[in-house]
Amino acid sequence: MSALNQSPTESPAESEAALPWLTLLTLVSAFALSQAFRTVTAMMATGLQQEFGLSSQDLGLFAATFAFAFGLTQFAVGIALDFYGLRRTWLCTFPLAILGALISALAPNFAVLVLGQVLIGMGCSPAFVVCTLFIGRRFPVKRFAAVSGTAMGLGGLGLILTGTPLAWLIHASSWRGGFAVLTGLACISWLLVYRQLHEGLAASQQRPQTLGTALRGFGDIFLLPQTWGILALAGVNYASFLTLRGLWLGPMLMHRHAMTLVQTGNVALLVSLISLFTPALFGHFDPGPARRRHWIVCAVTLMAAVSVAMAFVPSSWVGVGGMVAMAVLSGAGVLQYANVRASYGAEFAGRAMSVFTMSMFLGVAIVQSLSGFAASWSTALGGDPYAGVLVCIAVLLVLGAMVFRLLPAAPVH
Repeated sequence: MSALNQSPTESPAESEAALPWLTLLTLVSAFALSQAFRTVTAMMATGLQQEFGLSSQDLGLFAATFAFAFGLTQFAVGIALDFYGLRRTWLCTFPLAILGALISALAPNFAVLVLGQVLIGMGCSPAFVVCTLFIGRRFPVKRFAAVSGTAMGLGGLGLILTGTPLAWLIHASSWRGGFAVLTGLACISWLLVYRQLHEGLAASQQRPQTLGTALRGFGDIFLLPQTWGILALAGVNYASFLTLRGLWLGPMLMHRHAMTLVQTGNVALLVSLISLFTPALFGHFDPGPARRRHWIVCAVTLMAAVSVAMAFVPSSWVGVGGMVAMAVLSGAGVLQYANVRASYGAEFAGRAMSVFTMSMFLGVAIVQSLSGFAASWSTALGGDPYAGVLVCIAVLLVLGAMVFRLLPAAPVH
């Protein structure tokens, strides 16, 4: 029985035991692998550049391909989730990620490698949306931010996997070995979700009666005034942290600060460990609808300031400390999920979350692509490519925070 439907005589302990934690953990395993797939570039960058002769711009394209595929697929995912449900959508989509990882491990050239990234991005696209909708449907509303924060934190295990463990594996074998291991783990995750995820009759009754109804629901989202500010910030906030952690962390520490691959992996591990706990921390201290937006803007502004400091103070201590600070502040992203949940009625919940996630990951693709151009442009001007990347990220964060702050918000109830 869900806690939403507990009887008056049910004790808190019995209520807690009835919550579907095991099913949520299996869904989080898929989200963790999605996190791993989207951050492998930081550890594989040097190997990919050596084998395929990639430029910084090519590297940015490689990393952005996952996010483009992930983000563009969200439109179809949102419809499928409302029309076919969580279980069928997830089980039919995630095998694409397994196929893409296998293709990447065997890729003979850069074009095939990019194709693998496209498939991985499409396959991972429902991962966290399914987690979020599952939490919204099966856990008490007042615990949404805290449970979502915990899920996001546990999903950070994927970032840990692409830290020291992946660096060690690549050092001992090659980047292809990294993709091979991720392929095996993705197969295990699919089997776990297949066994655990089931939907009740109530979830089936809430689905739209026709595909046209689901399609029109997306249009309604964009007509609401609060949508555009939410999407503007969604496009740059998570994208900025992931661009640094998933793309530029490795090259920046190795080339700018002369660290070894394993040392870089250790820093990535530290950053990932911190990002494992901060979403749950922010979720626990969620200030509620009245002050949540202010907290979000402050966190994003601080991220921009840290990025500027890293750009103009080329010290290894500032570089590592800045990444640690970004990991801490990125935890405030869970407040954006809570803000989306509070900004729309229950009839829009699934599609609103899909649109938000679509913007977030299209933002990742755009920011990663722009960062590659910024690095190349900075180099052409005789400057430090990583300073160009960091300034680009700071500017985008400030613009996103301004738009979010100035455009209308949903009424506070």
